[in-house]
Amino acid sequence: MLGGLPIGGNRKTALLRKPQIMLSVFIMRIPFILSIFVIGFASPFLRAEDVSLKLEVQHSIDRGLAWLKTQRQKDGFWSESNYPALTALPLAAILLDPSRDRSAPLPKAIDDSLDWLVSLVKQDGGIYGKGLGNYNTSVSMMALMLAERPGDEATLLQARRFLSNQQQDYGIRGEQDHVLDGGIGYGSSYAHSDLSNTHLALEALYYSKGLIQEKPEEEAYALDWEAAIAFVSKCQNLPETNSESWVSGDESNRGRFIYFPGDSKAGEQQLPNGKVALRSYGSMGYAGLLAFIYADLDSKDPRMKAVLDWLEANYAIDENPGMGAEGLYYYYHTMAKALALAKVDTFKLKDGTAVRWRADLSKKLFNLQKKDGSWENATQRWWEGDAVLATSYAVLALERLHQGL
Repeated sequence: MLGGLPIGGNRKTALLRKPQIMLSVFIMRIPFILSIFVIGFASPFLRAEDVSLKLEVQHSIDRGLAWLKTQRQKDGFWSESNYPALTALPLAAILLDPSRDRSAPLPKAIDDSLDWLVSLVKQDGGIYGKGLGNYNTSVSMMALMLAERPGDEATLLQARRFLSNQQQDYGIRGEQDHVLDGGIGYGSSYAHSDLSNTHLALEALYYSKGLIQEKPEEEAYALDWEAAIAFVSKCQNLPETNSESWVSGDESNRGRFIYFPGDSKAGEQQLPNGKVALRSYGSMGYAGLLAFIYADLDSKDPRMKAVLDWLEANYAIDENPGMGAEGLYYYYHTMAKALALAKVDTFKLKDGTAVRWRADLSKKLFNLQKKDGSWENATQRWWEGDAVLATSYAVLALERLHQGL
């Protein structure tokens, strides 16, 4: 169990049963997402250095949130109005602040920004502006669930249906007869499935499972979770479970993930045997791990072990392994989420040294934070030159770290 959320067991029944922590205000239907931050991971025996570090983490969060609040536009959105995910991420960071009084009403500005998100709901149930329907809907759903507003239940249910309908199934319906079957893409002109969008959709669908309890009519809109696992597996370099031609058998690449079958944003590499392999990168490794967790893959499954082994062997804080500075804050965010949910406290380096990744990542984020409280990636790729996006990722990562200290 992960903070009340199942990892092993029978997948068919586990994916339909009600998560154990529920919100009474939502008539016992929406899973209490905050529970994964409040219970289940923190050690009951805090060392003195952890207490000190936890205070420093909260101070860094406070500075980041203070800066984010100054960037809110008068109409209620952040950054660009065409992409609600850029508003949902800072909203999620604000709502997950460990120091927030959750018994108090939401501040009007936050409530108004949540209303702005809801105003973008389309006829198909998606929450988006200018394309990228899956990406924007998935991230927006997380913010709306964190807000715990009873009036958003219908919106979330429609959005859930929208995400399930984005799952791709080429060829014969219901059969795994295409390499992209089971995955989900951006939901725009980028038609193909990819691991990043798939893991974000699975995240939103996983945490919203409580919505469909006692709603048998929602079976018609259910995601094919087995097909999703099959797609994610086809993004992993593991010959035992992936027969795609790009898969290599060398140990240095065993267990790692790429963006989608046959494509890696990190390019190619020449192996000692002369074969050309697709290079993996850290952020997709953590996205793959998260996708398996959300799909309730057994924690003892060899695919889970293989990706964790690869992540341990390629542990890095100064860069996104395989990509350098590109996508660095996305990497930090997915790393913090994945290792927390997988209950990993330490990694063992090649020299046998055990490293506490939470302490390492916390201190790295402290050093990268600007005087005004923000973070920004000098590398513009994947929009991380937008300080709102980079700061949201950094704060969300720190909030995960805070809970685990």
